[in-house]
Amino acid sequence: MKIAVSACLLGIPCRYDHKGCYDKKVAALQEQHELVPVCPEMLANLGTPRDPCELVSGQVITKQGKDITNQLNQGLDEAMKMIEEQGCKLAVLQQRSPTCGCGLIYDGTFSSKLIPGNGLLTQQLLKRNIPVVSNEEFAVKLLADMEK
Repeated sequence: MKIAVSACLLGIPCRYDHKGCYDKKVAALQEQHELVPVCPEMLANLGTPRDPCELVSGQVITKQGKDITNQLNQGLDEAMKMIEEQGCKLAVLQQRSPTCGCGLIYDGTFSSKLIPGNGLLTQQLLKRNIPVVSNEEFAVKLLADMEK
């Protein structure tokens, strides 16, 4: 099965702070599945390091107050195109992110407060009936159930 994965979870330094957040459980999926790394922020040419951003009333705003929604939407379109062309049947994404967040995202105040919600990529995937799990709730059982 092809699985879309937040590129940072595979150790790629694409986060706002130019770091990755390697997750060995997620990376281990490549033993039995093909992983497709995605990072909408990098596809939007936002670069790293960059100002952190959060969702504020549906818009993506940097900590400095700049609205980067339009630029990020271009990266989201590229990510969705790649995911669909690759035929990904599942996505394992980084929790808390304004794009990849799955189940929990920051509240838009840059105070590290988490609220229930989904990032923009997660929202698009779910609209297209592609299941999404966060790296923190990821379970091998889910994958086994999906392959049945």
